Amino acid sequence: MTLSLEKLSQSSTVLQQRNVTWQDYTQVRDRTNWNKIAFHQGWLWIDMGKEGPNHAAFSDLMTIIFGFWAFLHPDEVLQSYGRCLIEQPDTQACAPDLVLYRGENIPKWQSGEPRRIDLSRHRRPDLVGEIADTTLSVDLDEQKQLYASLGIAEYWVIDVKGMRLFAFGLTESGIYETIQVSQVLTDLPIILIEQTIERLGTETNTAAANWLMQQLRG
Repeated sequence: MTLSLEKLSQSSTVLQQRNVTWQDYTQVRDRTNWNKIAFHQGWLWIDMGKEGPNHAAFSDLMTIIFGFWAFLHPDEVLQSYGRCLIEQPDTQACAPDLVLYRGENIPKWQSGEPRRIDLSRHRRPDLVGEIADTTLSVDLDEQKQLYASLGIAEYWVIDVKGMRLFAFGLTESGIYETIQVSQVLTDLPIILIEQTIERLGTETNTAAANWLMQQLRG
């Protein structure tokens, strides 16, 4: 089928459609002002809305946490590419709120290249995550299937309204199972991150992150 970009521009802020081709996806990617986008096995999901304060606060908290973990592990190579478009050409595309690489061979953009990570040339991220302000059901279903199919080792879903963290690790059989300790951010307990998230109910994200740092440093 072929998507109507005119109808898309007149639709609600979120569009979800099945039986879509890669060509349909690239038209939307290149010719609309999307905020979030995903494509997987004929499923296309587009969010045309803007980021709200809650989403931004939680997203920035996660980035601070990544930075604090890197501070405590100075010998580790860590790179964050949150909200960067990632593509496996012809099959999958996504723009996770959180994108984290650990180790060597981290993608580097070169002048003249498209402004996205091409998994046919670059290695996949080690961890991705979604800030689920209004998208929890999609993030725990279609998005979860997409990231598992890409072989991404760890996937986090931060439930903004419930102030919870769902953390999944990829098994050898290629499915996600719940984990209690991060596999990518070694020895970081998921419950400790969740306790940090809960503090956003009464504190700023920087204060919550400082509390986490105190716990990590003993």
